[in-house]
Amino acid sequence: MVIYDDNINIKKWIRRYNNGDFKLEDNERCDRPPMKINVDERTTDEICDSLLEQHENVKKVPMTTLDENVNRVPRVYTNEREEEDRSGWQEKIERLSMDSQDKKISDVGQPVQIVLAHPDHSFELNEEALSKILLDDDIKNRSVVVVSVAGAFRKGKSFLLDFFLRYMNSQYNNNNQTDSWLGKDDEPLSGFSWKGGSERDTTGILMWSKVFCGTLPDGEKVAVILMDTQGAFDSQSTVKDCATVFALSTMLSSVQIYNLSQNIQEDDLQHLQLFTEYGRLALQKSGVTPFQKLQFLVRDWSYPYEAPYGSEGGKEILNRRLEISDKQHPELQNLRMHIKSCFSEISCFLMPHPGLNIATNPRFDGRLSEIQPEFKEQLKVLIPVLLAPENLVPKKIDGQLVKARDLLEYFKSYMKIYKGNELPEPKSMLVATAEANNLAAVTEAREFYIRLMEDVCGSRKPYLTTARLEAEHTRCMDKAMCIFQNKRKMGGDAFSQTYMKKLCEDMDKAFVHFKAQNESKNVFKSTRTAGVYGAIVAIMYFLSSVFAFTGLYLLANICNFIMCICILTLMLLAYIRYSGNYDTLGVVIDEVANTLWNNLNTNRSECTKVN
Repeated sequence: MVIYDDNINIKKWIRRYNNGDFKLEDNERCDRPPMKINVDERTTDEICDSLLEQHENVKKVPMTTLDENVNRVPRVYTNEREEEDRSGWQEKIERLSMDSQDKKISDVGQPVQIVLAHPDHSFELNEEALSKILLDDDIKNRSVVVVSVAGAFRKGKSFLLDFFLRYMNSQYNNNNQTDSWLGKDDEPLSGFSWKGGSERDTTGILMWSKVFCGTLPDGEKVAVILMDTQGAFDSQSTVKDCATVFALSTMLSSVQIYNLSQNIQEDDLQHLQLFTEYGRLALQKSGVTPFQKLQFLVRDWSYPYEAPYGSEGGKEILNRRLEISDKQHPELQNLRMHIKSCFSEISCFLMPHPGLNIATNPRFDGRLSEIQPEFKEQLKVLIPVLLAPENLVPKKIDGQLVKARDLLEYFKSYMKIYKGNELPEPKSMLVATAEANNLAAVTEAREFYIRLMEDVCGSRKPYLTTARLEAEHTRCMDKAMCIFQNKRKMGGDAFSQTYMKKLCEDMDKAFVHFKAQNESKNVFKSTRTAGVYGAIVAIMYFLSSVFAFTGLYLLANICNFIMCICILTLMLLAYIRYSGNYDTLGVVIDEVANTLWNNLNTNRSECTKVN
């Protein structure tokens, strides 16, 4: 149990106890004279110890040889009533202490996970927690400034944000305009959870519960929000996980800090291109730059002789890395043009290493006394560049300022998009390359199959029987499969199985076309429909003449009616074949003719068997 030294409520309670007017839970006065406790110059921990130790008839169990303050053994009470009284007083002290502690936490703030990362690689918005932050009466109608830090895991993002918190508490809450905001040398660093080591610490997206209120030089009242994000490229996150977190934080922030280690490398730019494109896909096309400020932050910069620490050196490095020249490959040019088109402002800052003893000390708790002076000096430059009132960047979407209450709706909307199936799934470079490699092999094998089948049953080849055509199809398909299997492909055999199945499906579809083309070469089949309807016309004409000669005019008229229908059908069929219109109706006419023909053949076969 933590009890703060400035807990005034506990001291007031003790004074009431000293005066003898404190009542127990059953509203009865204490039946023993109060034990006088001096509260003026004592901490609440000392007060509580005095209160608990001054009861009468209390015996202590002998202590061990270990430190008494660490290994305290519970006291044994000889009087049951005394034990009940002591329990009641202790519960009241604990309750008052916890209330005071909760109040202090709410005043200072704490990290709140607003986007939850689940083990099945899905993300969920913690709407209740986010609403509590953004819909506060003092916050909801203010324009928001959202500062987010993103990048690879274990690169010090949360560590940096805790210095942001020190600046914000000093400048915005305490109105301290001096350089003392960095804190005391022996003060541990607290705020967003961070730790040394090689394993990830932050998951999902976190927001500081305390929103800082400020005013821009133009008089606009703003609410400054700090966000921490899950590190990318750890052993437990997929490419989609990394892209989703980075894209969400970029879409919702007005300043996105891209935290990098030692340098801006080409793979850093490639990842930035992938993640920003994934975010841009979720946004509606509005004709304006989709994102606002991108701040490259290069940590542990080791080449101050090439470019000095700070903004000036960062500007030099950024210009070199994003330079577009005619000598570059088009792929490199497109990457740089894409990044520049995504952000309305791009800048860079070079930070020195905080000290090797920090990186190797597992007990480092953020004390300034252990950090290199050069790092502390650059912190004093970097953080005001981002968070001083004159440098704040309000969040805008489609050119309109975003209020805190509106930001909640944007969170909901964007999360809904990323939870759905509207966007393509981003893939790693290996998977994307393997997919392209296998698709190229599928295309080559399919084209080989088509060439072989054209040689067998192309438009200039004679008609083949159905059995012969299927045999040729099997032969050509086997050869095409050999072409696919012998092609060098990335991803391995297991990865290629999906594409082999796709190749088989493509060849089966092509065979349907070749089969239809071969059937069209069958002269009898091509005239079967017209022959069937022509035969019906002849038969109906003969029968109508016979029925008319014998005086059966009703039957003769029926035959004449059927004959007329067949003649009209033949005329319609001729028009369809000539013009190409109403092809669906032509298919129906062919199917009726085929049905009549097949029934005739079936009946004839049965008669032959009977005979």
